[in-house]
Amino acid sequence: MERLYRPNVAGLMIREDGKLLICERSREPGAWQFPQGGIDPGETALEAVHREVCEEVGFLPSQYSIEESRGGYRYDYPPEVLDYVRKKRDQPFVGQEQEYFLCRLHADAPEPTLDYREFCAFRWIDPQEFRLEWLPDFKKEVYARVLADFFNVRAEGR
Repeated sequence: MERLYRPNVAGLMIREDGKLLICERSREPGAWQFPQGGIDPGETALEAVHREVCEEVGFLPSQYSIEESRGGYRYDYPPEVLDYVRKKRDQPFVGQEQEYFLCRLHADAPEPTLDYREFCAFRWIDPQEFRLEWLPDFKKEVYARVLADFFNVRAEGR
């Protein structure tokens, strides 16, 4: 039986000073991540990252430039998330396969405007400050690879 992964994108939003945007999930206090979301049917990954970044943190495509993208990052859902996806969302996916976009904010870009359904707070950090303990276990390996691939840093924590 084929294992199906939900196509997903994430935006690594970088200011001119090299600081990286992280956002705290509204329903999971202490869980910090990058803006991300699923690719809708008929949508390209580029269209999806523009939409997700705008919806979740308020940046318009005209306020940043995409410098790089890399795909093939994949994680499986843990049983409790898999049950939710299968029952509540009626989706056959066992996890997500992500494409990450490195987005350089222009000098005149404003601060993020949060969609409080998704995120309740944001911070700007140096990429090497990201801590894996801010994530659920099933996302840690992907984030460690992304931080190494895009920023050549080793993420700290478990």
